[in-house]
Amino acid sequence: MSDLFRGIASEFLAADAMHADYERRFAAADGLDSWKLERRQHFRDPQFASWVAFDRGEWAQALRLLERERPSLAELQQETAARGIDLYRVRVVQEPIVPYLQWELHLLALRAEYGEKIRVIGPEVVEPYESDGELPELLTVGRDTVYEFAYDETGTLSGAHRYEDSETCTRCTDFMTELYAVGEDVASFFARRVATAGLQGKA
Repeated sequence: MSDLFRGIASEFLAADAMHADYERRFAAADGLDSWKLERRQHFRDPQFASWVAFDRGEWAQALRLLERERPSLAELQQETAARGIDLYRVRVVQEPIVPYLQWELHLLALRAEYGEKIRVIGPEVVEPYESDGELPELLTVGRDTVYEFAYDETGTLSGAHRYEDSETCTRCTDFMTELYAVGEDVASFFARRVATAGLQGKA
């Protein structure tokens, strides 16, 4: 959906620089919600121990390692609540659900337990906006910053295009809000489609 950015200039930041930039901006974003859109059906996250275990086919270990995330998620929720920030996420899930997403949905259900507001939509919801290709992964922070994530051929994050424009940020937030409004809460989706299925192997 190229008109989200309507020719607005961006700056590309490599992954490490993008993470540092986001942390700095997020630290100054009191009272301002953050929105995230995930469209791809597979990512690589070699820095995350649970993903590494999943990638090796060690399903039980992957879930045990996710459980170890509870303290950090609780800390994040305490921080964001104290600062008046809500974290919103829209996750596109295509059927049949690929193994990566089975794993990620366990993580998202856990995040939701600690206050992140996550809803799931099907690809049919975004199809009308994808005449020129799949929607990008997006993240907003503050009033005027949007990151459009970029990935290499393996699905590993390579960085992000950063847009610094309040109108663009509002346009992206409004778009994600519309998608969120028609989504299913991740907790109910997880209980209905994932909880009893287990992890089926890597994609």
